[in-house]
Amino acid sequence: MTPPGREFWIEAPGSARVRHTALPEPGPEEMLIETECSAISPGTETLVYRGEVPEAVADLMAAPQQLGELPCPVSHGYLNVGTVIRGPQELLGQRVFTLSGHRSHVVAAARDCHLVPEGMSSERALLAGIAEVGLNAVWESRSSLGDRIAVVGAGLVGLVTALLVQRLTPSRLQVVEVDSGRRAIAEQLGLDAVGPEKAQGDNDAVLHTSASEPGLARALEITGDDGVVVEMSWYGAQQPRVPLGADFHARRLSLVSTQVGQVAAPKRLRRTRRERLTAALNLLDERFDALVTGHSPLEQLPAVMEDFACGKVWTRDEILHVVTY
Repeated sequence: MTPPGREFWIEAPGSARVRHTALPEPGPEEMLIETECSAISPGTETLVYRGEVPEAVADLMAAPQQLGELPCPVSHGYLNVGTVIRGPQELLGQRVFTLSGHRSHVVAAARDCHLVPEGMSSERALLAGIAEVGLNAVWESRSSLGDRIAVVGAGLVGLVTALLVQRLTPSRLQVVEVDSGRRAIAEQLGLDAVGPEKAQGDNDAVLHTSASEPGLARALEITGDDGVVVEMSWYGAQQPRVPLGADFHARRLSLVSTQVGQVAAPKRLRRTRRERLTAALNLLDERFDALVTGHSPLEQLPAVMEDFACGKVWTRDEILHVVTY
């Protein structure tokens, strides 16, 4: 008989398969969760798929519920919603979000499970892990009411972040994106989307998500004096050039990193990582439903991940690609 469990594993750089396994056994303080859906976070997951995680940071960049070790073999990923089928009586049958990967069954401690709010779709709840990244960056930028803010890059992280920033009621919010198709998606969400050449300057904060040298350079150019650029991109093994000459010092610009392994410095003494993710989950309203753009079954994920890693044409219009079970 075929074992009932299924798990997506990257066996070697650029090579993945779905393994059939026995169901995992939860420990005394753990729960067994049957996955309803998971989702691809393309920037991070394609870097992992291609084997572009530097050895020096492999431990730091491990996903919270990852199986195996980076670079490979590894079962990575961190956007998962499922139903508790074994665990505390009060949680049986409840939907939970966990920072788990593409697996039919997940074992997680109760403290790592977040109840999906009643009335929220499971697919929208998948965005909690991305909203956590955006929320951390907003906290790091210290943005507030009436600020002028730009988000550079209209991929999954950029659009989620822009929708969160909208709730701050900025005096101006622009999404800066080179691709006209992505700009159209942003505009359908009610966001002001422009090409890099039309981006307005003198921003209080610029949140950079494009993972590209030109995007970072433009982010610095449109930041106002004494303003901050929050670098949200993860470049893996790449070593991008950062234009710190010209007027970078004269205008007293700040370039700040943000990484969800820690709560943003301005909130670190008053928020735990669990509280941050819970807040991000509760910030997901109906606007985020439009970010779900595609679906594929788990069995097709090796081929789908290869397409994302290679930048196949069909993946360019994908924002949140959902994996079904």
